Formats: sequence, C-alpha cells, structure tokens
Amino acid sequence: MKSAMVRIGDFLFKWRNLVFPAVIVTAMIAVPPSDTFFGRQDLEPLRDVLAIFVMLAGLVLRSAVIGFVYIKRGGRKKKVYAADLVTTGMFGVCRNPLYVGNLLIYAGIGIMHGNPWVLLGGLLLFAFMYQAIVLAEEHFLQDKFGDAYRAYCADVPRWGLRWSRFREATAGMRFDLGKALLVDYNPILNGVFILSAIELYEQLTYYPAARNGMVWWLVGLMVLALIASGLVHYYKRHWRVAAPKQA
Repeated sequence: MKSAMVRIGDFLFKWRNLVFPAVIVTAMIAVPPSDTFFGRQDLEPLRDVLAIFVMLAGLVLRSAVIGFVYIKRGGRKKKVYAADLVTTGMFGVCRNPLYVGNLLIYAGIGIMHGNPWVLLGGLLLFAFMYQAIVLAEEHFLQDKFGDAYRAYCADVPRWGLRWSRFREATAGMRFDLGKALLVDYNPILNGVFILSAIELYEQLTYYPAARNGMVWWLVGLMVLALIASGLVHYYKRHWRVAAPKQA
C-alpha cells in the first residue's frame, strides 16, 4: 500500500501545478457556490469571515516558513529532490508546514464556497494527495539522509505544529518579510482572486436586485490581483536577469 502511495505521490509531485488547480475549477463548475452555510442563509456573513480567517492563517503560516528558511519545493526536473536536510525555522516545528498552510488555504476556499460536501470532500481529497506527496518525499529523504532523517522524523511531527519548538528552531534567525512576500506572492494574490470571484458569483446569482458598489469592488480586487501578479512576476524575472551583472 505504501509503495503504491509513493508512486501516486511521485506522479502528483510532478503534475501538482496542474492537478490541484484542476480539482478546484472542476469543483466550482460541478457544484456552483452557495449563498448559505450548512443550509442556513443567516450564517452566510459568518461563513465569509471564517473563510477569510482560515485562508489568512494558511498564508501567514506559509509566510512564516519562507521568511525564516525556504526550501524550494519544485524538486529537480519535476522529481522529488533535496540537496540538504533542513530542520530549522518552521521545519523544526512541523515537517511539512507549507503543505499545512496549503490545506488551510484550500479549507478557506471550501468554506467560502458554502457547500459542505465540497468543503469536506475537497479537504479529504487534498489531504490524500498531500499525504501521497509527503510519503514520496519521505521515501527519497530516508534513502538520502538515513539515520539523520529518521531522528528528525522522531522529533518533529509530520502534520502537527509543535509550537513548543518554535523558539529553539528559529534561534539566531531573522524573519525576512520582504522575501516571504516576494517568493509567496502567487498564493496570496490567487487567494484574493478566488475568494473575490466566489463572492462575485454569489452577488450576481443570488442578489441580482442588489447589484451595487459591492460588485465593482469585487471586480476591482480581481483586476488588481491579476495586475499585481504580473508586475511581481516581471520584477522577479528582471531582477534575476540583472543580478549576475551586478555581481
């Protein structure tokens, strides 16, 4: 069973940038967003606040990871790879803090969607896919780092956040907010875009008589998110080209 999960994880690791967005888009098309929360329309405002809070928690966690020490998760040639065993920063609190952050972001999207089956089914599916990816990564890391990695696994939880280790794991490190935002701009801006799009759908579908400034605010947020994403991408690409010339 574990070897099958590792093979699934290797596949998902290679194609996750296509598979994960495809799951979200398919869910949105198959089951349109609702104007209720667990069947209650009066809970809709609470649902929106909760969705934003949960997504922010995921984004903040990701920023904390990257701001202290960042592990490039793209692997090598779309295969699991790691040059070093990193156990400091947020990786001293949890072995997969970026994935935990991602699950919180997906939970925020599911809550905002409003359909409990989409929320629960989506979380179970994403949890399964990330578990498979993690098992594939662990298989590689155990082969490469041996006892050092096994000791790390025994000391740090795979999914839980052991905050009691935070001070020790980040001792002597400086949090770099600029790096966190520059590296992780896509999840932030994508989150703004998706939540705005869901709310825009609800406004246009369920409250056609109330088409007012809210609609234009939402459209504006979506446009700003797209423009900001393009500008940051251009800046990063330009900086990477210019940097060697300055060295």
